[in-house]
Amino acid sequence: MQRTFVMIKPDGVRRGLVGECIRRFEQRGLRIAGLKMLVASRELAEKHYAVHREKPFYTELVDFITSGPVVAMVIEGPNAIPLVRTMMGALDPLQAQPGTIRGDFTCDKQMNIIHGSDSPETAESEIALWFQPDELV
Repeated sequence: MQRTFVMIKPDGVRRGLVGECIRRFEQRGLRIAGLKMLVASRELAEKHYAVHREKPFYTELVDFITSGPVVAMVIEGPNAIPLVRTMMGALDPLQAQPGTIRGDFTCDKQMNIIHGSDSPETAESEIALWFQPDELV
């Protein structure tokens, strides 16, 4: 059993795609272990994207993720990290395959609806950043 962090970004929330994303994960057999909607503080967003701090797009990324509500989730199941990442699709909308979340719903590299942890270590740190232990079932 593996847990991963998933966030539906402000563009996905604004477009009403929260239910569609959750439906896809649940239909695949993954389980929601934690779920909440919030507007991320600048401090939380900066911690979440700290790995990108020195990159030219860092400020835009933080501004975008704090621009409206997000839905933060912990999803669990066998091979949850690679399954979720496959279901999300490529970051570049020109490479995202139809049938993936990004392949079906995005046309912009930055406003790409969804984030998912890329490794067990990242999942652990992101889950701890966004959730308290008693918020997970």
